[in-house]
Formats: sequence, structure tokens, C-alpha cells
Amino acid sequence: MASDAYPNAQLEREIVLSRVVAAPRDVVFVAWSDSRRMFQWFAPAGMRCDVHAHGLAEPGAVWRFDMIGTGDERYGNRMRFLEVVPNQRLVFEHGADQDDDPERFLTTITFDQQDDGKTVVTLRQLHPTTAQRQRTIGFGAVEIGYQTLDGLVRHLERSP
Repeated sequence: MASDAYPNAQLEREIVLSRVVAAPRDVVFVAWSDSRRMFQWFAPAGMRCDVHAHGLAEPGAVWRFDMIGTGDERYGNRMRFLEVVPNQRLVFEHGADQDDDPERFLTTITFDQQDDGKTVVTLRQLHPTTAQRQRTIGFGAVEIGYQTLDGLVRHLERSP
């Protein structure tokens, strides 16, 4: 289950994004859970990823990567997987590529298969404080999140 570092999930600390994807959930899940696939699309508009090591999402796995901006500025990121339920849910901590990042947040992604073969992807970010959630929204996290989900859709359209 999720880490004890995030007790009592509260709406005022959470950001929720959702997107319907025209692909079966097992295909969408692999696009998220295999770093070789994920880092082909996982970046907002105008950015790309430089991955330090590839792997599969599994409890305890750590993915380290840099987001690279248009001016080649690098932003170190780290994801540590806490829970993986194949084709259903991924739970990981996401933050800067540093030990004990105080601003890391908990991400839960669910994959819900629809009767028409499409998948509803819901991404929930639980931040440690309401103030951090507000700073993250002010930074553009909602727009960046949807740009990243757009990248997922484009990736799945190109890669069956």
C-alpha cells in the first residue's frame, strides 16, 4: 500500500487529472510501467527526458531521469515505486533527484478499462502540504500534466 509519509489524504493537497485513451488498458499500462516505453513520451511540450537507467515498474524500483528544457537546462527527477498492480494501478513517490526530497509527492495512476475498449487514465498527485500543492499548480502542473498525457496519446497512436 502507499507510504505512511502521506497519511489522511486530503482534497486540498491533491491534484487530479484524467484522460480517456483510445487503447486497451494493458497497452496503456505497459506504456507507463516500462521505462523504455514511458520515456519516449513522458515530457511536457518542448521538453524531453534523459534516462539514467531503464527498468520495469515494481515495488522498490527507482527511476532517475532528467527533464531537459528548450535551453538544455536539466531538472533531475526520481520516482520510487511503492505499489504496482498490473493493468490497474501504479503508486510512486516523485520528486527531485535527491535523497529525502521534502517536496516529493505521492502519485497514484489508475487504469480503468471501458466497454468500448478505451481506457480512463486517472493521475492523482498527493502533495505533503496544501501550500506545496498551490505552488505546484502555480508553476503550471495541471497544464504540464495534460501536455504529458497528450504525449501518451500520441505515443499510443504511433505504437500499437
